[in-house]
Amino acid sequence: MIAQTLMFSSALLLLSSSLLGFAQDPVKVDPAHHKVEFENDQVRVLRIRFGPGEKSVMHEHPCLIAIGLSDTTLLFHFPDGSTRNAALKTGQVIVAKPTTHQPENQTSEAAEVIVVELKSGSCESTKREARASVKLGTLDPIDSKPIESQH
Repeated sequence: MIAQTLMFSSALLLLSSSLLGFAQDPVKVDPAHHKVEFENDQVRVLRIRFGPGEKSVMHEHPCLIAIGLSDTTLLFHFPDGSTRNAALKTGQVIVAKPTTHQPENQTSEAAEVIVVELKSGSCESTKREARASVKLGTLDPIDSKPIESQH
């Protein structure tokens, strides 16, 4: 009986450890929508594409920079049950804090975005640098203030 309990506990621990260790990586849990375009020790660049009405699975991202490749509105589901709509225009650049979410394309058009996940550094320093270098007027979801155009 003790051996069976230990075996069951070990199997449960192994399963939960493996799920916590990599289950939330979008490339691993949703490869149909998330493709790695480039990766090194500092960044991972993802191409994310959702067809009309498609939904991802719950996953997480570190601090990131996203660039819209299409005009789209996605519905984001969060682990606490809340949701939020987010619009992204073609060419728009945003900086976002680490997040766990489940995106859903509720439109009749495909949604495509490039996401640059940052492996080191802080979101606040990334936000300051993005504000200093971005040439387009955009919305920064860290503090919801528009970035002034520098043209």
